[in-house]
Amino acid sequence: MTQYLVAIHHSDDFEPNSESDETRRDIADLNVDMQAAGIVRFVGGLGRTRDAKAVRRKPDGGLLVTDGPYIETKEHIGGFWVLELPDMDAALDWGKRAAVACRAPVEVRAFGTLEERDKGR
Repeated sequence: MTQYLVAIHHSDDFEPNSESDETRRDIADLNVDMQAAGIVRFVGGLGRTRDAKAVRRKPDGGLLVTDGPYIETKEHIGGFWVLELPDMDAALDWGKRAAVACRAPVEVRAFGTLEERDKGR
């Protein structure tokens, strides 16, 4: 089976403490449902973007470390699940449930495997 990233997007001014009790309950219920379905491989919330660091390779081969996420946008990934599912349709079903529970946009994307990457060589 393929593993899928289900990522929650938040605005950069999002405050986790601003979530309502209802939202927190809905997310907890979703996590229970995912665990019961046996599809969760990893789940985690991410720290604040203001505490993030980005590492870029400089033209001279050195490395540059800067504050903040790698890409400057008005949104960021606030948390995510890695789910093992049979296909994209099943992943989208869970992604839709995540969007409702989290009250936020969700991105669903399949992970590539090392075998797939090696085939391209």
